[in-house]
Amino acid sequence: VRDLRSDLAGETGAVSIYRGMLANTADQDVLNFAEAHLQTEQKHLALLQNWLPDGCRSRVLPAWRLSGWILGAVAARMGRTFTFVTIEAVETFVVAHYLAQIDKTTGPLRTLLVDLQADEAEHRDDACGRVARVHLGHRIWANIVRLGSAGAVLVARWV
Repeated sequence: VRDLRSDLAGETGAVSIYRGMLANTADQDVLNFAEAHLQTEQKHLALLQNWLPDGCRSRVLPAWRLSGWILGAVAARMGRTFTFVTIEAVETFVVAHYLAQIDKTTGPLRTLLVDLQADEAEHRDDACGRVARVHLGHRIWANIVRLGSAGAVLVARWV
């Protein structure tokens, strides 16, 4: 339940990240990217909502919505490269997070997690492929994003 709680919180945050991006950019490449990946994240969220009963969900989902939106908005305001570096950092973390669960899960839930992980890897690779050059500031930002993702998982597992 704790793993699924963190997954649902993460997908809630992911949906909000893309919504924050969409609300804060006029860059057509970022808009197209965010719109396409938002659809996938919304599907992930719906799938996980079907697996996890209401009473088992994180009590701080509103915080994940807000923090996700802010992260997406800040990244979009910082520009195209920061936007894609943000998604690459988040999705790198998420791919590893799902892998840890896949390794200890069987049956239909394992199949679901494998499918979710594949989509997240595709988002990561798409973002990475859109970045021509990464500077020290981008790397620092990516590490902050990864640390924030890890902290969010810890909180979501318990609250």
